[in-house]
Amino acid sequence: MSNSIGEKFKITSFGSSHGVALGAIVDGCPANLELTQEDIQKELDKRKPGTSSVTTPRKEADEVQILSGIFEGKTDGTPITGVVFNKNQHSKDYSMFKSTPRPSHGDFGWMMKYGNYDYNGGGRGSGRVTIGHVIGGAIAKKLLKTQGIEIVSHVVQIGNIQALPQEFDTIKENIEKNPVRCADLKAAGEMEELILTKKQQGDSVGGIVETIATGVPQGLGEPVFERLDGDLARILMNIGAVKGVEIGLGFGVADKAGSQINDEYQIENDTITTKSNNSGGIIGGMSNGMPIVSRIAVKPTPSISKCQDSINLEKMENEKIEIKGRHDPCICPRVTAVAEASTAVILADHMIRSGFIHPTNLEKQN
Repeated sequence: MSNSIGEKFKITSFGSSHGVALGAIVDGCPANLELTQEDIQKELDKRKPGTSSVTTPRKEADEVQILSGIFEGKTDGTPITGVVFNKNQHSKDYSMFKSTPRPSHGDFGWMMKYGNYDYNGGGRGSGRVTIGHVIGGAIAKKLLKTQGIEIVSHVVQIGNIQALPQEFDTIKENIEKNPVRCADLKAAGEMEELILTKKQQGDSVGGIVETIATGVPQGLGEPVFERLDGDLARILMNIGAVKGVEIGLGFGVADKAGSQINDEYQIENDTITTKSNNSGGIIGGMSNGMPIVSRIAVKPTPSISKCQDSINLEKMENEKIEIKGRHDPCICPRVTAVAEASTAVILADHMIRSGFIHPTNLEKQN
């Protein structure tokens, strides 16, 4: 089972939804990065449950403890271990799923592949394991900030409600003003209403989350394998609820002519830029200095309270199930933190690999 990602900046995730704890080991972070527990907690607070009516009512403080890797307020070049202890598990809600896989969950695949499957809350296959992503991403974001790189994720669509495009600074400001984390405040109100309606109906709804990274230098990534867009797509697709990834215009290129979408070059204020950014900041697998833009399609939460068809694997019979417990009617608002973190991990890895960040000691940075 693969639980690690990254080459120079690597995160290894551990833990399960109803186990003792979850977390991440971050290896490859250079020494002398100022880092506190609060830096990581700030990011975890964006994805923790029970924060509003549009998230699961499961109450978890998700308080991180740093076990290693920091000395006198700075990273020391050794592996950084962050752990979050589970405190509010309701495992009894899942006992009926020991032999009855839930529709559109990973249960069936886990049962067939591993046999010994922790079905409580989905075990290692739960969205709760993204705590590890966010711990690693929080450290990566702090590292990238030393190079002037900012990353923001926001919800641009819930169901059939689409947000209007906003400027980067407006996005950063407005996503903190509503529980949906949408920068278009009018659309955010409509999205919240739709989510609550689905929740009342015992159903769920999906959407689209966009991530923007600014300040990324030219030349990250490789031209054939280990392309920057390929690595981004890989880590974003590895978020459990994601069923599609776009970079830049994405699938919007399919019905366009080259003359409509080519990003033409220009020199502006002695800087080489492109007149448009349909490629999402990545050309030929390498960053071109424009904002890096990705979008992920997030499926509706599969845990819904409506009666559904499944099977009993012990009896080999068809069976009706109703999923109890506490679940998000829409995952998108909390996925924003995971998308930010995942993007940060890949960018930090490539910044070190490409020589923009010193691999062992930030005080040796050119």
